[in-house]
Formats: sequence, structure tokens, C-alpha cells
Amino acid sequence: MSDFNNSKEKKLQRIIESEKILNEIQDMDVLLERVLTEARGIVHADAGSIFILENNILKIRYAQNDTQQRKLGPGQKLPYKYFSFPVDEKSMCGACVLTKQIVNVEDAYFIPPDKKYSFNRQPDMLSGYRTQSVIAIPLISPSGNVLGVLQIINAQDENGNIISFDDDAELYLKHFASSATQALERTYLTREMVIRMVEMAGFRDPKETGNHVNRVASYAVEIYDKWAYNHKIPPLDFNRFRDTLKIAAMLHDVGKVGISDLILRKPGRFTEEEFSVIKGHTYIGARLFKNKQSPLDSMAYDVALHHHEWWDGNGYPGVIDMDTIDIYQPLKNQKKGLKGEEIPLAARIVAVADVFDALSSKRVYKEAWSEENVLIEMQQNAGKQFDPEVLMAFFEVIPRIREIQASMPDL
Repeated sequence: MSDFNNSKEKKLQRIIESEKILNEIQDMDVLLERVLTEARGIVHADAGSIFILENNILKIRYAQNDTQQRKLGPGQKLPYKYFSFPVDEKSMCGACVLTKQIVNVEDAYFIPPDKKYSFNRQPDMLSGYRTQSVIAIPLISPSGNVLGVLQIINAQDENGNIISFDDDAELYLKHFASSATQALERTYLTREMVIRMVEMAGFRDPKETGNHVNRVASYAVEIYDKWAYNHKIPPLDFNRFRDTLKIAAMLHDVGKVGISDLILRKPGRFTEEEFSVIKGHTYIGARLFKNKQSPLDSMAYDVALHHHEWWDGNGYPGVIDMDTIDIYQPLKNQKKGLKGEEIPLAARIVAVADVFDALSSKRVYKEAWSEENVLIEMQQNAGKQFDPEVLMAFFEVIPRIREIQASMPDL
């Protein structure tokens, strides 16, 4: 009995610690990934997925699988998964949404015949994995709306044997899901605010679409993950920087809201005068975060202001006095740009992500470049336009970049 009580106490303590972690996260995607990780840890599960509900469609956002992960090399990640399916009673997650109840299956291959849902074995057949115990927990807001589903797979005992999810596991996950949903609603509001700011810039510049900024932000996180792994960044510093980077990267071009759309929508090359006006989007965007009341404000300021700096000092805008500059005047008579590590790390990362996406995408003044030509161009600018170590991290995660690119096409 003593061991049992100690085990329950440890579980509850783990939940409390997990809730504290979730409450510190600002970005929705970072939160979703962490929710999945923490939920699996609470019930000692091998794998799982987390889905968001949008317009009666369940969309996968993250999938984790320790067994499959162990087959990869150090620092490698599982393929970026993206798929969706309509909510209906034919799937476990669909049934979970419709009933707003936990669905708990002892063996996904042998679901009782009285259940209307079934399990698709095809992913297991392709990967060689064996899904057995599955539990799906609805993420229900205080107002009663289902925001998504947390699906946890293959609970394990202390020896690594697959076991079913018992009543205690259901209780722990239900409690944790409630806290996770509150955190999700908070980050959703933050994401909505960011998207509205991006849409305002999009009124001026049609390339500032939701998919463009989401791609750039997702690329930036992947690049940072590899850079941080290469530099052995401590977990606490890694998590804090990563959380803030996603949102800051989305806001990199928000300053274009202050640039004339007659210039931004011009189909041909810019004149020197027009280009000096466009350069102003960096300090216009930074002005929004000038007071720096939070780590997010500080990083968003750095990214907006410095994502066009070059490693060799030939970028812009360089050193800017935000207290005296007239943000409505073109950037003329510019002094030398920032150079090397004078450029904030977040801005160096977003610079790589932004250029890759810009060259890879169709614009009113150009066609999309082939991936081969994009990568050649970027490699030639290592040590000139780009931080060589950041660019190396980018090349190391090209497979992930391609997967993200495919999942967020321009409409």
C-alpha cells in the first residue's frame, strides 16, 4: 500500500510540475508539443498524437514515438506528419469529439464489435510499429467546446511491457487535459493577436500571408533546434528561447504595415529611392516592441529590426536610435550594418528562414526558384549574408524543412 501511495503522489506531483511548465509557454505550437510530451510522461506511454479541431476537421499537430525515435541517429527527428480527417463515429478520436468522453481501448487491433469506431492499421504496417493500448482524451474548454484531442498510445509498465490504460491513468489524464486546455486557450488568443498583426501587414504586402509567416516561423524553430543541439544549449535556455522564437519569427515583417502598398505591390524592380523606403519596415516593426516589457517583446524587437542584417556587415538597418529616428522617413545615409555576432541570434536564424521561403515562393515580380538553385544561392552566401553555423544547421534539417513546406502551401 505504501508503494502504491508513493506512486500516486509522484504522479500528482508530476502533473503539478507539468501544469507549471505549460503556464509559462506562450506559443501554441510549442505548447501542443509539450502537452503531448508531458501527458505521455505522466502515464509512461511510448507514443501519442495531438489533434486540433477546426471546422469539424481533426488536424494532427504533433506525433511522438519513443520506439521509432530510438532508431534514429543523435539529434534526428521523426518525419513531420500532417494529415486530417473529418469528425465522425468511425474513428476513436472522432468518437471522442462527438461524445466529449474519453475513449479507452485495450487493444486497437481487437476493438469490441459493439463499437462503431475502428483502427486503421496501415501506418503500423508501413512503419513496423504495433499499436496496442490507446486512450483518446477530449480537450474541452470551460465553455464546453472541444478544441482538440490528445491521443496517447501504448502505456508501459516499469519493465517496458505494453499494458492498458487503467482507471488511474484516465483520472490523471483527464485532470491534466483540463489544465492543458486552459493553457491552450491562452496561447490561442496570443496566436490570434499575432495573426491579426500579420494580416494588417498583408493588406499592404500580399506576400505576407498566414502560410508564409507560419512557414518562416516553423523553419526558424527547426533551424534553432539543430543549432542548439550542435552547441549543447542547456534544456532550460533551449526551451525558453524556442518558445519565444516561434512568435517573434511570425512578426518579422509586421513593420510593412507602415509602407505604401504602391511600392510593396510593384511588379518590377524597386528604384533606389523605393528600396530605401522599404528598408524602413525594420524599424517601424521594431517600434511596436520598443518598450520590451517581456522576453517576447525583446526578441520580436530584435527580429523585426535586424532580420535583414548580413553576417559581413553589408545588411541593414545597422545601429538605429529608436528614440530619435523618424520612422516615416526613408533609410538614407546608412552607416555600416551590424556584423557577425553583433546581430542577435534570433535575427540570424529568421534571416535564413525568410530568404529560403522568399526564393522558394512565387512573387508578383518573379517565379519560384527550384530548390536546387535556392540551396546553391544560400550556400554561396555562407559567411557573407548568413551566419555559417546557422546556415549549416539549416542544411542539416532540410528534410524537415521540405515536410513543413509541403504541409503549408500558398493557396
